[in-house]
Amino acid sequence: MTLIMTMMLIHITLSALLALVSFWLPQSTPDHEKLTPYECGFDPTGSARLPFSLRFFLIAILFLLFDLEIALLLPLPWGSHFLNPVMTFFWASTILILLTLGLIYEWVQGGLEWAE
Repeated sequence: MTLIMTMMLIHITLSALLALVSFWLPQSTPDHEKLTPYECGFDPTGSARLPFSLRFFLIAILFLLFDLEIALLLPLPWGSHFLNPVMTFFWASTILILLTLGLIYEWVQGGLEWAE
């Protein structure tokens, strides 16, 4: 047998052995919390149509907005090699100023307060 065939046989045997042992090794003692469909603390006997807070979606959108800011500013170091790097700095500063003003506006309006 060649070296490659020996290595493949060892890998397949070891993988099959570990897969079989993983079924018999853990002790499964399910309790009431593990058997419920929701393990995150929601009451499974209540209504499944409870509305989410709109503030949750606002925080998620703000996170995506600032994540997009990072994606837009990521190529900034390569932009300094252009013929006019002042324009690159101007547009990057414009993006940062607009996002900062938007954040200040949301903060003043109370949009970032989680509790009402």
